[in-house]
Amino acid sequence: MKKKLSFQETVFVASTLFGMFFGAGNLIFPVHLGQLAGSQVWPATLGFIVTAVGIPILGVAALGLTHSDDLLTLSGKVSRWYAYVLTCALYLTIGPFFAIPRCATTSFVAGISPLLGSASGALAQLIFTAVFFAAVLFFSLRPNEIMTWVGKVINPIFLVFLGILIVAAMLRPGASITTVEPAEAYRSAAFFNGFVEGYGTMDAIAALAFGVVVVNVIRGLGVTDNAGIARSTVRSGVYAGVLMALIYVLTIVMGAQSRGLFETSENGGVALAQISGHYLGTAGSAILALTIVFACLKTAIGLVTSCGEIFVKMFPRSLGYRAWVVVFTLFSFGIANVGLTALINYSIPVLMLVYPLVIVLVVLALTEHLFGGSRTVYAWVTAGAFLAAIFDFFKTLPEGLRAALHLDPLVAAAAKIFPLFNLGFGWLVPSLIGLVIGLVLSKHRKAA
Repeated sequence: MKKKLSFQETVFVASTLFGMFFGAGNLIFPVHLGQLAGSQVWPATLGFIVTAVGIPILGVAALGLTHSDDLLTLSGKVSRWYAYVLTCALYLTIGPFFAIPRCATTSFVAGISPLLGSASGALAQLIFTAVFFAAVLFFSLRPNEIMTWVGKVINPIFLVFLGILIVAAMLRPGASITTVEPAEAYRSAAFFNGFVEGYGTMDAIAALAFGVVVVNVIRGLGVTDNAGIARSTVRSGVYAGVLMALIYVLTIVMGAQSRGLFETSENGGVALAQISGHYLGTAGSAILALTIVFACLKTAIGLVTSCGEIFVKMFPRSLGYRAWVVVFTLFSFGIANVGLTALINYSIPVLMLVYPLVIVLVVLALTEHLFGGSRTVYAWVTAGAFLAAIFDFFKTLPEGLRAALHLDPLVAAAAKIFPLFNLGFGWLVPSLIGLVIGLVLSKHRKAA
């Protein structure tokens, strides 16, 4: 029985994992984080890497260690109805509500808009996103005809041009990061803000949605021993994580240094376009735009395909795969035209709600041997995380909507009740309390 992958096979699996993770959010959030963090870039980077690299890799490992077929199976450790609710919420988040539309808007803002100049506007974005999603629909209905080719060709091309841009920025920095004034939020809590900013990549969610693909790839390479699969998954994840962390560090530093050339941008897409235009000129920006568009196209196709497949599995008596693909594509097209900044602003509250649930699920899955995989423990820890996370959701809603719903008094009360709430970690203590309650009840039931 084969117990581990060869080095070459491990690199292949790591490349597959990297290709699944690295999409639109992996570009726009680190660059913008650098601009915001300024001289506090290193603690902010550490926090960002924890959520954008560490937790996603642990999520993949959790699927391997618990022998879970997919997110639906893993979250079913809490309860069956919770599994359906969480799976729907997470797939819609990385699907038609936010991540798929963001692929199109990032392509337009960072790639196409700078080339159009003054001609760029709402109509141009509408036309571009229509063409983009027509391609997404075409290939999502024929997923096997493009995914392998694009993954092997477009990702390397994109990384080459991103590397050229990073090297150019490092050789001629706009400013020393030690001289860049950080945004107010980063002056005293850079690590915590970087940690929360990492939510925007959505990679921890993607890990639970796509990690089973990696596990199946490892099985396909001949490793059938469960312990061997877990070890190979973690080893491949570490390789992919090192590459992702390196790219994040360089792009965050590039963003911080760009403050010597530009003011803090509205979003990371604008920042990336400004930086590429400055260092690479029109020709370089055109090539970078092409690779960004195709990289985001690949990601969007993968997301539409995955969402279609999971919804067919969850609701086999409803729509078929082709119908789900059409629905998700059309919905994503409509959402994409609200603009990149609006997408980011509305995605943040949802991520503040679901990320704590993802984190506790991953941690529990990795440590379930310590409490016998008790459903009671899973349920109480999850309940504690959700109790506080709902107030994080309220807190990060757009100001006008929060005021209209009269949520400010609730947010103020939560800040007094939950420790670390103002740092985005209000869910931590309630989760620990839920852990204690769950362990006590679980032990009591076993004794009875």
